[in-house]
Amino acid sequence: MERTLSIIKPDGVKRGLIGDVIKRFESNTIRIAAMKMVHLTQSQAEGFYAVHKERPFFNSLVAFMTSGPIVVMVLEGEDVIAKNRTIMGATNYKEAAEGTIRRDFATDIEKNVVHGSDAIETANVEINYFFNTFEIIS
Repeated sequence: MERTLSIIKPDGVKRGLIGDVIKRFESNTIRIAAMKMVHLTQSQAEGFYAVHKERPFFNSLVAFMTSGPIVVMVLEGEDVIAKNRTIMGATNYKEAAEGTIRRDFATDIEKNVVHGSDAIETANVEINYFFNTFEIIS
């Protein structure tokens, strides 16, 4: 079973989309192995997005991700990383396929409701950033 990290971003939480997002996962045979709501501090957000530190969008991304609570989840399933990325849709919601989370709910490229790991290595790092082994239920 493969695992990935999923985040419902502050815009999704604020707009009451948690249930809608979870429903998309569960109706596509993705199991939630862990879930919690957190409000990131600036240093936590900077640590999580450190890979983007030199990018021009880094400061606005950190500000956005600390603007309200987020829901972090460990998703589990067969080929779950690819499946989750398909369900989320393209980062730019205007390019996302019909019926994807970002196409249906995003309001701009940054406020695109969800984040998902892009590879097994990234997923492992991201999951360990938010969860310890006792919090993940297999």
